[in-house]
Amino acid sequence: MDKRASNPILPGFYPDPSICRVGEDYYMVTSTFAYFPGVPIFHSKDLINWEQIGNVLDREEQLILHGERHSGGIYAPTIRYHDGTFYMITTNVGHGGNFLVTAKDPAGPWSDPYYIKGPGGIDPSLFFDDDGRCYCHGTRGRREGERYYGDNEIWLQELDLEKMELVGEMYAIWHGALRDVVWAEAPHIYKKDGRYYLIIAEAGTGHEHCVTVASSDCITKPFVGHKGNPILTHRHLGLDYPIVNVGHGDLVETQNGEWYMVLLASRPYGGYYRNLGREAFLVPVEWENGWPLVNRGIGLVEDTVKIPNLPITPKPAVPEKEDFDDEKLPFRFLYLRNPNFENYSLKERESHLRMKLAPEKITEAVSPSYVSVRQTGMSYVFEAKMEFEPLTDKEEAGIVILQNNEYHYRFVKVLKDGVKYIQLIECKKGEEKVLAEAKDDNTNEVVQLRLTADLQDLSFSYSYDGKTYNTLISKVDGRMLSTDVAGGFTGNTMGIYCSSNGSESKNHADFDWISYKNI
Repeated sequence: MDKRASNPILPGFYPDPSICRVGEDYYMVTSTFAYFPGVPIFHSKDLINWEQIGNVLDREEQLILHGERHSGGIYAPTIRYHDGTFYMITTNVGHGGNFLVTAKDPAGPWSDPYYIKGPGGIDPSLFFDDDGRCYCHGTRGRREGERYYGDNEIWLQELDLEKMELVGEMYAIWHGALRDVVWAEAPHIYKKDGRYYLIIAEAGTGHEHCVTVASSDCITKPFVGHKGNPILTHRHLGLDYPIVNVGHGDLVETQNGEWYMVLLASRPYGGYYRNLGREAFLVPVEWENGWPLVNRGIGLVEDTVKIPNLPITPKPAVPEKEDFDDEKLPFRFLYLRNPNFENYSLKERESHLRMKLAPEKITEAVSPSYVSVRQTGMSYVFEAKMEFEPLTDKEEAGIVILQNNEYHYRFVKVLKDGVKYIQLIECKKGEEKVLAEAKDDNTNEVVQLRLTADLQDLSFSYSYDGKTYNTLISKVDGRMLSTDVAGGFTGNTMGIYCSSNGSESKNHADFDWISYKNI
């Protein structure tokens, strides 16, 4: 019997995975939208165990996100390797469009961006042919005879790697497999047995998502779709199926000749609510009669996956607790948009993250004082130990579970009429409401704030000694923290936050540690 591993291989908000192999090493990247740093990069030896080794876009010269909407920013990166150089190409939808960066070491540093002038659109990818020529391809609205919004075409043009410019003629090579298809996107080209294969996603990244394939004997000629399309979809399985909206695949061949596809999918819970966002899954692929066959005999993405014929190489587990003892935050931590690093210090107080209260609010498309990690499970405990004394009724600090600026919960310490309170604030459709509050009679300003999720039931409690916890409110509905309610493309993050809510302040909050554990 085949040995199997858990799917997804990257749980939580890791959409649009792209993969490449260099010898016996595998590298994968995913989208980050309005979060900073952008495009996490992972390494694996076995396709199952992945370790984040850096972030491709880790400085403002590479990634401008000022004013970007939550589901704007970085879309659909592709990673490729050729002749000693790694290439990552992606789209910054609000600032500059398609661009690529390069590196000799995938852990970085990566170059400043080379912006690709030309066709526009999104989801650019790269293909290196046997003769060394490089072809850029992506998706855009159909240039001739566009019938409706989402009537896309896959374009292709040669890329001059010396000048980082598109050269020669541009070709429309495919418009998708399905009749009246929308959002033919996420193109990736491969070459096998002398033929070119084009894998794309169709029908948008919602429930109808799917993977289709076309082939051609010449890369610049129109591709012809497979009669068996779509080669992967879950849209016919019903809204109650545990894995939905599968698509956006990228293929890799192992050094032993096996083929696998990484792709995105979501796991709804508590109904059709996808709080975790789009996650990175793995599925085996074989070739039959000149076409890729996904998960032979099953044709679906499962919650376990056949382990490749590769040496299993476990990676260090992601720590549940971060004590802020190092000079830098771990790679997995995220800010919103371009952070003002002057608002964060790991040095001003030993083993603490000191965060200054900035005027920026998490309810706006700005960069508030917010540091977060991804939600990676359906039930979990998130907690932070904080020391904070609010000085005005504008100031707040605490923890947040965030879908976007208009949909989130803030569990914070505030000052109201000269009295300190701990409050749970709901932000829904951009409207704020205090769901519960309790007077904070603690004298030393230290409090531990805890969020416990039992599927879609959220409970908020606090402790002054780390032993006895007071429940402020329980049975808070988490369903609004899904894209199905809030819209957009992102999964949830949760983190520590402080703000002076539009006023000037010299105050700060000190965080001793945060902890995230799936249960």
